Amino acid sequence: MIRILLVDDQSIVREGLASLLETQSDLEIVGEAENGKIAVKRSLILKPDVILMDIRMPVMDGVAAIRALSKQAPEIKILVLTTFDDDEYVTQAMASGAKGYLLKDTPSAELAQAIRAINQGYTQLGPGLFEKALASNSEIPTTIPSELNELTSREKEVLQLIAKGYNNREIAAELFIAERTVKNHVNSILRRLNLRDRTQAAIFANKYF
Repeated sequence: MIRILLVDDQSIVREGLASLLETQSDLEIVGEAENGKIAVKRSLILKPDVILMDIRMPVMDGVAAIRALSKQAPEIKILVLTTFDDDEYVTQAMASGAKGYLLKDTPSAELAQAIRAINQGYTQLGPGLFEKALASNSEIPTTIPSELNELTSREKEVLQLIAKGYNNREIAAELFIAERTVKNHVNSILRRLNLRDRTQAAIFANKYF
């Protein structure tokens, strides 16, 4: 059972989401919050697996809440669900620790599947949002970081394939190596470059390759 906290300043939205998601046998709504400040407090008490987080809210917005939870409860996966697809929002949310970013017009079946994927550690971005994150990413400096030179030739090959959207199995087939070896390379790349996940790695690679 995946335990979910709903965070949105509109009660009708929370009620609608709860009704939709609770039709799924493996999803359980454990709580709600109307702003980021309350979301942080309730998350630390309820310990949900996944938070559906709106971006624009009073008192504390979604980005600030994501940033706070990433420090205080990094084990909780956060999926942004909002009507705003501004480049800045997408980039700030993902850079702050969100594992995904979807728009509220996402079909309920796709939303449920995205929650399952987020819970398993995957990153989820709605159509066109990866390009927005890539285009607006401002956290990566314009000069080539010295850490890039620390990567081995094989790790650079793996990084380039991550940027093309390959999963571990596809990378293994492309480079004729074991999937476990690919996983080790990916972990090494993230550690050496101080990146959080594959999405940041892809953004990084597209910036420098």
